[in-house]
Amino acid sequence: MEPAAAGKGSSAAGQAAGGAQEAGTPQRWEEAKTFYDSLTPKKKPKPPKPENAITIAVSSRALFRMEEEQKIYTEQGVEAYVKYQLDHENEPFLPGAAFPFVKALEAVNTQLRELYPDSEELFDIVLMTNNHAQVGVRLINSINHHNLFIERFCMTGGNSPTCYLKAYHTNLYLSSDAEKVSEAIEEGIAAATVFSPSKDVKVSENQLRVAFDGDAVLFSDESEQIVKAHGLDMFFEHEKAYENKPLAQGPLKGFLESLGKLQKKFYSKGLRLECPIRTYLVTARSAASSGARALKTLRSWGLETDEALFLAGAPKGPLLEKIRPHIFFDDQMFHVEGAKESGTIAAHVPYGVAQKQRRMAQEKQTKNSK
Repeated sequence: MEPAAAGKGSSAAGQAAGGAQEAGTPQRWEEAKTFYDSLTPKKKPKPPKPENAITIAVSSRALFRMEEEQKIYTEQGVEAYVKYQLDHENEPFLPGAAFPFVKALEAVNTQLRELYPDSEELFDIVLMTNNHAQVGVRLINSINHHNLFIERFCMTGGNSPTCYLKAYHTNLYLSSDAEKVSEAIEEGIAAATVFSPSKDVKVSENQLRVAFDGDAVLFSDESEQIVKAHGLDMFFEHEKAYENKPLAQGPLKGFLESLGKLQKKFYSKGLRLECPIRTYLVTARSAASSGARALKTLRSWGLETDEALFLAGAPKGPLLEKIRPHIFFDDQMFHVEGAKESGTIAAHVPYGVAQKQRRMAQEKQTKNSK
């Protein structure tokens, strides 16, 4: 016996077919059309024009787990790597560090399209990878398997993809390759190296949550330079003296601005409390001695974060565990490691004076090990 729904639909279709001889034909035809439309696969929405979209470029190794494949590439070379990918192209990759973030972007797009059907102010995800085109089929199969909406690919066949980022109007570049991320930062593009958390933590499926460090992420590294050169006491004095002078912008200021622009589209529909985008400032600054300058800087830019957490040097991991962001940006690897331990998908922004000291320490360690 067929399910009741199918029988009802079939009946509606049959009645519509013979409706020319019966009264009420238009109504029955609409019922039949609705039934058959429900059986037709829905078309994917058209990608927005790059100049209108907020473009997020994601590397294949950030989006998917490819540790085994990378090991083959490192130990056996490119030909063995390509052959392995071709032999396994019908096996989808498992989700990687950036996967929940991308899914959250798509969830926001769904709600934006419902409110603004004709608007192209949407997130547009581009797969940006130095893989060879032969690997493309496995990547496409994986994207379709996980029901991701990624139509734009950039596969550079071994060359660095960073030279294409500006051509794609990239607003944010996420990769697992720290060297490529540094190249992008030097080109003035918001970028970060994504790391998988040490444990799995469930994140929201309906609300995109993005957490930012302040100095050398949203703001310039001006204040960190003073801390490194003169210590905390001088830093507090400096921040008090320049409380009303906005800090210069950091590498991810533009991305926060893009998020804020989309948030206002929900606010204008009376959905501030139901907004599917939520932003957080999670900073080691203390509220009393140096927090005002950070907030006044955001205000001078016409920006805000939904929440501001001033930790006065305390570890960030426990707070991030409560927030459960889809991604957390910080310039200090110490905080990135702490975030990973709490189950947070953390992204390192290689910008500012902290990176210079880190490189010097690494070079010194390398020399001593020789």
